[in-house]
Amino acid sequence: MANAKAVDAPSSPDPGRTGVGGNPWLVLLAVSLGVIMVMLDGTVVGIANPVIQADLKASLSDLQWVTSGYLLALAVFLITAGKLGDLFGHKRVFLIGVAGFAITSVGIGLSAELADIIPGLSPVGALIGLRVLQGLFGALLQPAALALLRGAFPGEKLNQAMGAWGGIIGLSSAAGPIVGGVLVENVSWESVFFINAPVGIIAIVMGVFLIKDNRAQTMARIDWLGVLLLSGAMFSLVWTIIKAPDWGWGDSTTLTFLGAFAVLIAAFVFWQNRAQKIGRQPLVPLSLFRNISISIGTVLMMMVAFAMFGAMFFLGFFFQGVHGLTPLEAGLRMLPMSAGMIVASPLAGMAIGRLGPKITMTAGLLITAFAMFLMSQLSIDASFLASAIPFVLLAFGMSPVFVGATEIIVGNAPLELSGVAGGVQQSAMQVGGALGTAILGAVMAAEISGTLPGYLGPAAQAIPPAQMAGLEKAAAFGVAPPGVPQPIVDAVHQSFMDGMHLAFLVSTGIAVLTALLTLFVKAGRKAEGVQVHVG
Repeated sequence: MANAKAVDAPSSPDPGRTGVGGNPWLVLLAVSLGVIMVMLDGTVVGIANPVIQADLKASLSDLQWVTSGYLLALAVFLITAGKLGDLFGHKRVFLIGVAGFAITSVGIGLSAELADIIPGLSPVGALIGLRVLQGLFGALLQPAALALLRGAFPGEKLNQAMGAWGGIIGLSSAAGPIVGGVLVENVSWESVFFINAPVGIIAIVMGVFLIKDNRAQTMARIDWLGVLLLSGAMFSLVWTIIKAPDWGWGDSTTLTFLGAFAVLIAAFVFWQNRAQKIGRQPLVPLSLFRNISISIGTVLMMMVAFAMFGAMFFLGFFFQGVHGLTPLEAGLRMLPMSAGMIVASPLAGMAIGRLGPKITMTAGLLITAFAMFLMSQLSIDASFLASAIPFVLLAFGMSPVFVGATEIIVGNAPLELSGVAGGVQQSAMQVGGALGTAILGAVMAAEISGTLPGYLGPAAQAIPPAQMAGLEKAAAFGVAPPGVPQPIVDAVHQSFMDGMHLAFLVSTGIAVLTALLTLFVKAGRKAEGVQVHVG
């Protein structure tokens, strides 16, 4: 391969090469604070949305953009952000990401005030625009955080670090709904964004003093054509996933965007190979995926995110729509799963260290499948205990998979490409979660459409088609339009349960199939045995 050299990454951190020194566990604490902001933001926004809608007079489309704009920016920019960290230093990129995320969070809380200052800008417009910026900064800090961990911990301790990382993320996920519920109900929706400011300041101070100078190894030119092609491909894919439920999967617009994705990703692969042959440094060296564990780990992360986030998306509607719980009460109902991850993630890291990823991840996926099956049996009036048992099982099933897949992807990548590997891991999770939400949402909607008329009985014949369509859309959220008779409310709830049960059964099957895939995972050779050609 012309003008290329093989790089053998070391198996232990080298402060002169990676720029990460000091106590690695303090580095873990510093980078975790930055990621906690992202996790808190992801959970509290869903709780704040109803209040935001009422306060800013936002439409349903506006609220969708509040979430979709953030998701698009995050998913499109993750791999590029990882590459920026590899080139210009992970500490620098991490701190920029944390600072930008905190500043945009404060700006979101001041959306109404910004609209008063800037002519022609509406509060909702300011909110959406700042959410897009927030996604860009979130993309900067997440791959950089994983790369900093990769450089701080020797290979034999990386799975322990990933386990602790998962526990910290579980803690922030558990705190998110509770903190968000308390703030929204007792302070304001703006306060759920303002809270990122003090967390960000602490993360920056700790990062400056605990993470040693992180200098770029190779100040090579950025592969801007690769950035453009990959960003266009990711945008086309994620945008299709978000909009296809409204357009229809067979609609010409959906097919056009899917076609654009196929063309752009093919052009990206061609250019990455071409860039290496002519001696340029590609955005993503495709030889990275010659390591079978990295490739399988990427697929595993996508499939698990598909099953988990796709199925769990409906639980908020189940608790708040069918049960009529408040946001805080719904958050407390889901606490066993988030709290379980605090315990399960470190244990998963130790288990992977002793038993290897194959046995640990296969067992985790089978436990996950069993937990999903139990949730497919939840009744319409399920007690706290009835939902808590599968939630705890899910925490102990999912944790080995998330910890293992992350360790496989990031741990097997050369140190010089740890940022790109972190971006690949995060992108796989985002795309998998978005796919799961969209596809399982379509499965659920189809089931509701098929079962709702049967639950309505003879009354269904008297409901005009337009009203029936509206009733089906409302049923997908577990609610009935206000003022309808109780028998219709009961029918809506029953059809929602049928749809949710089917979604969990599909997730059960996906977990079992993914367990079979883990049989091909190898323990990996860490970075010392991986050779990747760079220009």
